[in-house]
Amino acid sequence: MSKLCRFVAAIAVAIVFVCVTAAQEQSSMPKVLQITREFVKPGKGGTAHQKAESAFVNAMRTAKWPTYYLAVTSLTGKPRVLFLTSYASFEAWEKDGAAVDSNPTLSAALDRAFRADGELLDAVDQGVFVYQEELSLRPKADISHMRFLEASVYHVRPGHDSEWQQLVKIVKAGYEKALPEAHWATLQEFFGGEGGNYLVLTSRKTLGEIDQDIMNDKKFAAAMGEDGMKKLDELFAASVDMHQHNLFAFEPKMSYVDPAWIKADPDFWKPKMAVPVAKSDSADKKTKP
Repeated sequence: MSKLCRFVAAIAVAIVFVCVTAAQEQSSMPKVLQITREFVKPGKGGTAHQKAESAFVNAMRTAKWPTYYLAVTSLTGKPRVLFLTSYASFEAWEKDGAAVDSNPTLSAALDRAFRADGELLDAVDQGVFVYQEELSLRPKADISHMRFLEASVYHVRPGHDSEWQQLVKIVKAGYEKALPEAHWATLQEFFGGEGGNYLVLTSRKTLGEIDQDIMNDKKFAAAMGEDGMKKLDELFAASVDMHQHNLFAFEPKMSYVDPAWIKADPDFWKPKMAVPVAKSDSADKKTKP
């Protein structure tokens, strides 16, 4: 698949932009998305990491904290977990941090959780991204029934942002024409990277949607025409010098989500615990080995 077709597939039909704040039903999109990446040590992922992260979830739940976050685990690339939290503004992010600091019980619980979690990690980094409305198309916020996340990063060559902007706007117009059900959001990295990074997040119910997206490329190409596709190839080559695509799975045991999500899909977000089998009297009397 060509670079351009991979770009198209990354922003094809899906519900995009992870809105994990309490204001999921608000009419305007949250502007700031903070992403923390945790790279786990070999052999320290899975159940061990889930157990460590449950301490954070329990602390937030006990405090009835109003800021939620979503965890996704990597299916491709280096083993890692992304934690995504969105805010209406940078000021809202600041106020949330200040509120945590002023809550001694929550702060102490989080400190204990950080120490235990740190024993499992190789590295941690953070990035902050800002929603770009003009480069987005009808983004929607309800992803409570989603299961996978496709994360695509594009690095724009210095001095070529205008070509990138033109490229995305042409793609947007093409999808409006060919696939009116399409939705996506584009975010620009403001802090934590080398600059010039744009992020596209595509949430999916099933991985089969990727197969459908590949089929939709044909509809898009037909709508654009030969000249239009040639123009997109030229703009892509002129503006993008790196692009990377990875796949993640939603991780309910590490996520602290809005109760509305749990109500919408309790079997996924809050699975029932197995009921232990009661021991018989005779079993209790047996000598322990």
